[in-house]
Amino acid sequence: MPVRPLSHKSNKLAPGRPRGATTFDPTIAAAFGSAIRDARTSADVSQEALALASGVERSYLGRIERGQSMPTLFVVLKLARALKISSGDIVEQVDLATATPSRKRMLRSLLA
Repeated sequence: MPVRPLSHKSNKLAPGRPRGATTFDPTIAAAFGSAIRDARTSADVSQEALALASGVERSYLGRIERGQSMPTLFVVLKLARALKISSGDIVEQVDLATATPSRKRMLRSLLA
């Protein structure tokens, strides 16, 4: 007997994200956007040049930098490669910017 796919209106468990769930955190999105903007301006690269080098739409890059969009891991990697920096360095900056005071002390001691 063939298996029928679950309807999106069904209350039963269906694959994917549950209705109403979100992975967007405005604090993290703002910190990530700031880290990308800082890296881009430090490299003296325009938004348009970074968009072209990374294959990311310029308008989407603007939304990322303003903290209005949270990119996928794939986009994070594309931006880091285009900026010639480690994606880990970007994540580290975001982690430090959004950490609690006790976590910031711990992170700074690890990085020293």
